[in-house]
Amino acid sequence: MRMVNRTYDEITVGEVAELRRLITADDLFVFAASSGNSNPMHLTDSDLDGDGHKERVAPGMFIASLISAVLGTQLPGPGTLYRRQTLEFRSRAHAGEEVVTRAEVLSKADRCVRLRTEVRHADGRIILTGEAEVVAPVEKFDGADVHVPGLVVQRHRHFEALLDRARPLPALVTAVVCPDEENALAGAMLAAQNGIITPILIGDAAAIHRLAHAGGHDLTGVEVIDIHGAPAAATRACALVHDGRAAAVMKGHLHTDDLLRPLLDKETGLRIGRRFTHVFVMDVPGQPEPLLVTDAAINIAPDLATKMDICQNAIDLALSLGMEPRVGVLSAVETVTPAIQSSLDAALLSKMADRGQIRGGLVEGPLAMDNAIDPAAARAKGLTGAVAGRANILVVPGLDAGNMLVKQLSFISHAESAGVVMGAKVPVILNSRSDSPMSRLASCAVAALFAATPPRGAV
Repeated sequence: MRMVNRTYDEITVGEVAELRRLITADDLFVFAASSGNSNPMHLTDSDLDGDGHKERVAPGMFIASLISAVLGTQLPGPGTLYRRQTLEFRSRAHAGEEVVTRAEVLSKADRCVRLRTEVRHADGRIILTGEAEVVAPVEKFDGADVHVPGLVVQRHRHFEALLDRARPLPALVTAVVCPDEENALAGAMLAAQNGIITPILIGDAAAIHRLAHAGGHDLTGVEVIDIHGAPAAATRACALVHDGRAAAVMKGHLHTDDLLRPLLDKETGLRIGRRFTHVFVMDVPGQPEPLLVTDAAINIAPDLATKMDICQNAIDLALSLGMEPRVGVLSAVETVTPAIQSSLDAALLSKMADRGQIRGGLVEGPLAMDNAIDPAAARAKGLTGAVAGRANILVVPGLDAGNMLVKQLSFISHAESAGVVMGAKVPVILNSRSDSPMSRLASCAVAALFAATPPRGAV
């Protein structure tokens, strides 16, 4: 970013500078974090002034700070110091609106410059007026190395949108297996309170009721099936699905293997002809849409046939979430390299999609992580097409790579993750004890949205 100032000697009366700015919701979260002003009127879509309209009002001092941006970067520019500022607010601005900030030199004397300042809506309506008096710089500045680190707002608008879509749906009847631990029970009850699922609790009834009492969960009207032992509880969940009494299964306090083994039983399980595969739905701050990562939880070293099911399951899930599936099949390189098996598999999967063996989305590979999700990296490597640089589904070479990627997104990029197992007769909600309340809710919302989608034929 290049900046050039106007020294005191260069400034002339009547000189004008303007700055246009689109106010985003993230701007208001950043301002709240830096100023301490967490007034919900500025941060949520609510009607707190009683005018009948929902608003996310930009704080007055945020609007005023746009004046300092003009003074500090344009007129006079770098080296400017405030002496005083008057403000008169005429109207309000909201997130999503564009505003124009203007400063005009009125007079100058003794190194001080007096300016008329105003902020207007893009259509000319005045938001605020005032005057500023500043100490102007005397040394010339002309630099292109001014760099401000980018900020990532840690909010999860993609999961909030999924929850908004899932809440109007009929509550998904869900067989919750072994919810006899505090977090497991709390996650199911939280989703029930939000109207996303209707839980059927399967496990040690005495322990479940004891935990509910301790945690303040009302089990009135909630069916509790008293069964001891994880295998028996998971088998009963399968029976509920076959009987049409449950439309999803949810993991409680048991090992994933103990849950999946009965679900994979050829006689009584929930197989439909595809491999069971796991999909993480990641809400990564700063990304324009959810990012799906698969398979990072079940298939350790998938072969080509398994990767085909991994791709198809993820595409089907993405479609149910309202996404346009763009599958980037990851490898260490973006060229087909015989010594790297994942690059060969990626190329074959891409061609299989071209021939209609994988349907419903675009599949491209091999792609390295950078040129799968970053358009500039894709251009630098000469990669074209609709997927390179824009992938929203990442198919990893194996569980090791997938697990590392998901944890990097979670702990470095502050992403939230929802997890579901695909390829079964019904979606299987896979939570862990470390999941946040938002993650648990989002997993249930993802399952509900998928269950509400018309079934797709197996490839």
